[in-house]
Amino acid sequence: MRPIATAQQMRELDRAAIQEGGVASIALMERAAETLAEEAMALAEEGVPPRQGREKASFLPRAQGEVLILTEDGVQSAAYTSAPPAPGEPLRAAVFSGPGNNGGDGVACARLLLEAGYQARCFLVGARDKLTPDTRAMEAKLARVGGKLELYDPGDPAQAAWAMGAHVLVDAVFGIGLNAPIQADALAAVCLMNRSAAPVASADIPSGVEADTGRVLGAAVQAAVTVTFTRAKAGHFVGQGGLHTGRLVVAPIGVPEELLERLETPVQAVYGGDCVLPRRARDAHKGDFGKIYLLGGSVGYTGAPVLAARAAVRTGAGLVCVGVPAPAWGVAASKLDEAMAHPLPAGKEGQLSLEAAQAVLDKSADCGVCLIGPGLGRGNGPGAVVRQLLRELRCPVVLDADGINALEGHIDVLDARRGLFTVLTPHDGEFARLSGALSGGDRLGAAREFAVEHGCCLVLKGHCTITAFPDGTAFLNTTGNPGMAKGGSGDVLAGMIVSLLGQGLPARKAVPAAVWLHGAAGDRCAGRRGEYGMTPSDMVELLPELLKEITG
Repeated sequence: MRPIATAQQMRELDRAAIQEGGVASIALMERAAETLAEEAMALAEEGVPPRQGREKASFLPRAQGEVLILTEDGVQSAAYTSAPPAPGEPLRAAVFSGPGNNGGDGVACARLLLEAGYQARCFLVGARDKLTPDTRAMEAKLARVGGKLELYDPGDPAQAAWAMGAHVLVDAVFGIGLNAPIQADALAAVCLMNRSAAPVASADIPSGVEADTGRVLGAAVQAAVTVTFTRAKAGHFVGQGGLHTGRLVVAPIGVPEELLERLETPVQAVYGGDCVLPRRARDAHKGDFGKIYLLGGSVGYTGAPVLAARAAVRTGAGLVCVGVPAPAWGVAASKLDEAMAHPLPAGKEGQLSLEAAQAVLDKSADCGVCLIGPGLGRGNGPGAVVRQLLRELRCPVVLDADGINALEGHIDVLDARRGLFTVLTPHDGEFARLSGALSGGDRLGAAREFAVEHGCCLVLKGHCTITAFPDGTAFLNTTGNPGMAKGGSGDVLAGMIVSLLGQGLPARKAVPAAVWLHGAAGDRCAGRRGEYGMTPSDMVELLPELLKEITG
């Protein structure tokens, strides 16, 4: 798994590397610039896939237009053209650097691009008297190879036209220390980079993104690639930051290994190699792989428990028992071949009645884990049944959909399960109704705080699903796509989580692995069927081949 560092931790790491590790600060900057320049050159020479809502940035065919600048003297304009260079003509790179050390990375990058034969210009976004000592040193090195740190002037159409016609842009305006909305010249520079058809390489984090939360502070660069240093940051994954980062490159820049080893990183990003399932013993039987109980469904909502049960079976559960209200039992049972469906007491509206709670307790007595919620509905009966079950069940419980909704106004029922393992899988709307904690835009912070406060495991679904545990640790998912935004996807995920837990995998492995596999199945479906046409059932059917790939 990839460890995630906070902005404060990175500042402390740099300080320790310089003061305790004996690494020259200018050396750290030089190494950072080397990877940044390499990635910028790769973008310019190879092109990148189209950015969302933008034209293809490969410069074939020719990109051209007119840049308009509003000044005190009226509107000024200048034409720009960006196209593959003629034979012998250098590629063009425009570097935007702030006065801080992040800007120093950009100044050094501009020098390296010049040395590599690029036609590069470096624009200072900010006041020259605020240049840090290391950035001044990089400016001197830039001058020695014939470059110049030019003051960026948002009102200069010729300067803007030159930058708009570049084959690659480098964003080094702000780093991970940004904590207020960008404005003035910096805002103009960000807007210019986003208007350009050229790909952007950002240094450390796209300018405008808050490193620890992923919030966009006013506006942010839309990067094709982001080169971050030493450790990834949460803002590369969560919030809007994950949509602005592009491809993420984590570059080592010389921080001593012993300093990295003592860094506590309670937040980690999950990648494919992190999810490995054990091979099964040759003499195993179905009882070795868990018996799980799934409670869900109501009249008109039989699809949810069926999808969850199918996903649980496909993810390897040994035995799956499904309880549904009696009026919906026939429909659910006819759709389930491998899972065992049974009817439960129901009211006139086809939802669970209060008598169902004892029936569930009897049927689930020998089950190792329970899933409660898919398709239950939000009536008084189902809500009361869910809360009674949470009070009496001693096994791990996964709450999804209406199982979560039953806690609205009754969070004390969840708190009473502290010490027992309970997983909640809300999307943002359900989580907001439960806690109201997303108004600040910090999904990661809100998820971790909720998990700690209520002693549960929280799977906050969405772009970069967050899995938070009661001890404050959290895992950021790196798979998934918009094609999964369909009814039933959450039911599939819930079934996968309960299946891996029921098979005895440690919770800290089972839950993040299920989230990653769920997104990976969605990505494979999107590759084969497209994001519009794929369905949650398609994802279930692809699970066997994914599980085969990560077994052993």
